[in-house]
Amino acid sequence: MRNPKPGEWRSDKLTQRYVGDYKPFMFVDGEGVRCSLYVSGCLFACEGCFNQATWNFRYGNPYTVALEERILADLLQPYVQGLTLLGGEPFLNTGVCLELTRRVRAEFGATKDIWSWTGYTYEELLLETDDKLELLGHIDVLVDGRFDEALRDFKLQFRGSSNQRIIDVKKSRAAGHAVLWANRVDATESYEQLEKQALI
Repeated sequence: MRNPKPGEWRSDKLTQRYVGDYKPFMFVDGEGVRCSLYVSGCLFACEGCFNQATWNFRYGNPYTVALEERILADLLQPYVQGLTLLGGEPFLNTGVCLELTRRVRAEFGATKDIWSWTGYTYEELLLETDDKLELLGHIDVLVDGRFDEALRDFKLQFRGSSNQRIIDVKKSRAAGHAVLWANRVDATESYEQLEKQALI
């Protein structure tokens, strides 16, 4: 696992504008029905990463205008809650991610939410380059932090290890510190506990 200094990894120097996959109408990449874009390229190299193929910045296919138009058309569906950015590392592919998120905000405003997974912590992103800060500003919910194999827990909602957090970005920016997403299942609750509650 690698830990960059602030500003050390620059998207404009690293990105190849490739995407590993695009999956519309997903139910696992955040709350509700989502359109999920998996960008290619990551330097964190977390041990046990479930998607090591996307560490390569040239994995998959180039991002195209046609793909962007398809994503926007899919987001038009009324049952789609929003867009999810995964990878790879979205914050090392800000050229692609900013083009897309700017259009989503321009065409949908706040009616569609944007989630992103990242190996950066929220606090690290606040010390990063302007492009990363702009991308953070477009995001509603951020799942942050490196995956830690020693802290892996399959019972966690939307996270692989217990060090990772689900952050409400808008509330965090207003508060001046990380604020957890209010709708998340608490890390201490097991699926067994939730099933018991559902039966009551």
